[in-house]
Amino acid sequence: MTVALGELLRELAPQVLGALVRRYGHFDTAEDAVQEALLAAAEQWPVDGVPDSPRGWLITVASRRLTDLLRREQARQRREDRVAQWAPQGEPVGGADDTLVLLFLCCHPSLSPASQIALTLRAVGGLTTAEIARAFLVPEATMTRRITRAKASVKESGARFAMPVDREERLGAVLKVVYLIFNEGYASTTGSSLQRVELAAEGIRLARMLHRLLPDDTEVAGLLALMLLTDARRPARTGPLGELVPMAEQDRSLWIQESIREGVELITATLPRGPVGPYQLQAAIAAVHDESPSAEETDWPQIVALYEVLLQLTDNPMVALNHVVAVAMARGPGEGLALLSSIEDDDHLAKDHRLAAVRAHLLEMSGDVAGARTAYEEAAGRTTSLPQQRYLRARASRL
Repeated sequence: MTVALGELLRELAPQVLGALVRRYGHFDTAEDAVQEALLAAAEQWPVDGVPDSPRGWLITVASRRLTDLLRREQARQRREDRVAQWAPQGEPVGGADDTLVLLFLCCHPSLSPASQIALTLRAVGGLTTAEIARAFLVPEATMTRRITRAKASVKESGARFAMPVDREERLGAVLKVVYLIFNEGYASTTGSSLQRVELAAEGIRLARMLHRLLPDDTEVAGLLALMLLTDARRPARTGPLGELVPMAEQDRSLWIQESIREGVELITATLPRGPVGPYQLQAAIAAVHDESPSAEETDWPQIVALYEVLLQLTDNPMVALNHVVAVAMARGPGEGLALLSSIEDDDHLAKDHRLAAVRAHLLEMSGDVAGARTAYEEAAGRTTSLPQQRYLRARASRL
């Protein structure tokens, strides 16, 4: 299967699944039918050519397969007769809108964040269960159970395949899930690799899809800009052996300039358009970093000011921790350490390796070598990422 055909099928998969679920229900069985239709397309289209209406072809084949599956599963003649009348009459309307509804369905509030992510990657991202399991370093059987339970929870909740009335509230959950997918790819929390490029790319793809569907939503645009500006640094984040390279030491000539230009243009056009949200502010901060010729020339006072606005909108402890770093860079490690002491009792931060890592960095900046070494060792003991462990232990050894 060619790359272009693979991309076409990935783009069409959530639309076809959305069309089937909207018309017939049966999320679980509809997904199986769509997967079989995609497999048939992958086998037939390279030989017979892509049909004039690829989406219509897939919906027709998937609908027929759904009919067969439901007939087999349902013993009662009434259900079988009803299903037999479900052959689609022309191509259903919906298309991209169905993809958006499907995203909201996968991020249903009855699901845990882990289940939302898994279901989104499966139904909207088109990843196989095996691929999702590999990405999150769990056995395929575990991921199969997680996805199955997620589908059952959505069904038990009585959710209809329609745009929820609380769309504005639910959009926040959708954006969070897409951002979590990107983050797990950009900075893996476990395992031997610092980055999982395929997950980060999937997060960006989903954000682009959302931006196409909701072009006037400033936070959707902000999220896409944030991802592009962050991912632009990816080639410089690891050394030859996969080791972590902190931003201050990165070769900025390796940064992806096309992504930086796109991200900067997007956030520059978005900020004046309406209320400023957390993703837009984080994108603005990322833009300041990416446009700085060197770490020394970074406009840290501007970054501090942006973080202070961001802190008024969110109580995210990681934002508070990043604000501490910015203050230390702008005003010195003493002010950074004083500010750090005011947030280190936060329950979410207390167990996170990044708290100890920031303390170590600020102690090192202030000249407290022994304290920095101890803090680096503490941070290394808290992280489950092997590259992070190696980096932090190397910092401790160097001291």
